[in-house]
Amino acid sequence: MSAMPLPTALADVLARGDVWRGDTLATLPESAIPSGHPELDAELPGGGWPRGNLTEILVDRSGFGEMSLLLPALASLSNAGGWLALVAPPWMPHAPAWAAAGLALERLVVLPAGKQTAWSVEQLLACGGFAGVLAWPGAGIDARALRRLQVAAEGRPVFACLWRSTAAAASPSPAPLRLELAAAENSLSVRILKRRGRPAAQPLHLSLPRPGRSVRALAGPALSPAAARSAALAAVA
Repeated sequence: MSAMPLPTALADVLARGDVWRGDTLATLPESAIPSGHPELDAELPGGGWPRGNLTEILVDRSGFGEMSLLLPALASLSNAGGWLALVAPPWMPHAPAWAAAGLALERLVVLPAGKQTAWSVEQLLACGGFAGVLAWPGAGIDARALRRLQVAAEGRPVFACLWRSTAAAASPSPAPLRLELAAAENSLSVRILKRRGRPAAQPLHLSLPRPGRSVRALAGPALSPAAARSAALAAVA
């Protein structure tokens, strides 16, 4: 009769990145992308934006510098040769601001997906060709679609971020990380609504540079569907 395996020590279990105590943060450093804001990284599980999971950023309006929060991380992904996709953004990217932040514009794809936003995001995540996928799904996205996107992102080396209204804060979401942004005097208020680990005590107030211009990193009309389709096909090919 073979010997029974010894039980795994609790310390070994707690050493795993996907297991954490309720009073601490999860630690998955190999899956995290530094945000470029040390005070924010200190509050994010793993020390940065997560790969392989959904992140939700909730805002009431656009144009107050909210995209500047992500530009350092997106620039890091872009500088490493990664492709980035923006799905149904409310405004066109302002090229000088994104270039000044260090992003390679030739590896940036913009898709005006309309009613097919959730489906488009799922396909982009499933193809495995993008280092970052940001989407603005609107109020019509439901719990089932959100769960499909979380499943599509799981285990993939991609930063998947959904921009949603603050009204969604009252609804449950499968996204392991949810943040609410608001404009504050000379800063950006970042409230962590949900994370893997202890609840956040209070909002952060970040002073963010806005490279290339002083207005917004998203500005202008959307791309035509034909142009976006051509760019997306070229990126995935």
